[in-house]
Amino acid sequence: MSVAFRPTVQEIREAVAGRLLNGSPDAPVEGFSIDTRTLRPGDLYFAIRGDRFDGHTFVQEALDKGAMGAVVSTPPDGISPVAVADRILIAVGDTTRALQNVARWIRRRSNASVVAITGSAGKTTTKEIAAAFLAAGRKVMRSGGNLNNHIGLPLSLLELRHGADVAVVELGMNHAGEISRLVAIAEPDVRVWTNVAEVHTEFFPSIEAIADAKAEVLERAGAGTVVVANADDTRVMARLRAFPGRVITFGFGRANVRALEVEDLGLEGTTSLLSTVSGEARWRVPLPGRANLSNALAAAAVAVHFGVPVESIAEIAASLRPAAHRGEIVSLAGGITVLDDAYNSNPRALQAVLNVVAADTAHGRRIAVLGEMLELGDTSTTLHEECGRTAAAARLSHLIAVGGEPARALAAAAVSAGMQASAVSYVKSSEEAAAAAAGIVRPGDLVLVKGSRGIRMERVVARLVAQFGPGEGR
Repeated sequence: MSVAFRPTVQEIREAVAGRLLNGSPDAPVEGFSIDTRTLRPGDLYFAIRGDRFDGHTFVQEALDKGAMGAVVSTPPDGISPVAVADRILIAVGDTTRALQNVARWIRRRSNASVVAITGSAGKTTTKEIAAAFLAAGRKVMRSGGNLNNHIGLPLSLLELRHGADVAVVELGMNHAGEISRLVAIAEPDVRVWTNVAEVHTEFFPSIEAIADAKAEVLERAGAGTVVVANADDTRVMARLRAFPGRVITFGFGRANVRALEVEDLGLEGTTSLLSTVSGEARWRVPLPGRANLSNALAAAAVAVHFGVPVESIAEIAASLRPAAHRGEIVSLAGGITVLDDAYNSNPRALQAVLNVVAADTAHGRRIAVLGEMLELGDTSTTLHEECGRTAAAARLSHLIAVGGEPARALAAAAVSAGMQASAVSYVKSSEEAAAAAAGIVRPGDLVLVKGSRGIRMERVVARLVAQFGPGEGR
């Protein structure tokens, strides 16, 4: 069982291999910050250098707001011990690496089990579901939002000083080598690999290269390490052959944790028989589509490994709700339903949710407002055209494509695949899309809103909510 603790300045100094320039080594550290906008009095401020900012510029502001001190670079960029008076000042060679080293030290000191989730799609949903399942009898820390990079992950792991039994975190990447570094920081006991898809192809020569980069989640594993892997993804399974630890599979076919007798309920999710090595149970996953059922299976595999009863998993699953803008169902006046999946997009995820929309029979018309999928590189036009054809097959009443030339290609492909040209629109911005959607949507419609984060498709949802007002929830 983990316990809460407060590290001392001396312990932090040793963890970062830094020099204490000022302050008492015995002082307890209450909290950590890299941002003066959210800094709390008593925090130790790390002056992180980024592509567009340098945290050293804000050291004085951090101290003025009550920071106990700062971790700065060597030399400390004009900050003298005199300037910090009785505050802490620790000098290191690299403040980002120092933050990572402190996070790893706290992760080790905490004795918590760490579950790390990666994959091309479904990381956040799987994380949230796994955390919900594990909370049955354990104190769980989950990473906030999508804090899954070289800075966000350490910030999450720092929270383990509060005494969680299990941490559930994400490992994100868009370049080779990034997950390897995150694994070295988190040292996860359980690694979850959801899938491989055409994501961030701008930075990779092939989908096999993407799979190889994701496979870095298997590094630094020992005989006691567990990997939870998608049995239905051949690229995932092909890379597990040399894994030294225990493999737990999930999926719809032959797997340790699988869904049998699946019934699709459209926007209401799915029902199936959850079959595991420790028993079976009927369950309903109230998140739309089989992709979300796959995410729930991955989370269930984690829960079973930690000894959560199958009956408890099924009971908790029934109360699951999507995170904001990640498959969220928004009911508006007049029987309008918005499927708000605006947080992000990739070709596999878009096609999956379009299939959910295609199967809907509860609404009068189906409308899709689809933002460009970014970071697809040379494959972007081709992948957008494939999604355009899927949109046409979904028998949409209207399609609005949003963004640059790839979005225009999506719209053109939908027309070529059979949609009426008058039912397909192309606009450059989410503001234009919001205005267009507001003029098209009418009572009884189902509206899918999805796109890459940079396209800001949540503006479309906000405009529809403002125009039509809330309806009765599900």
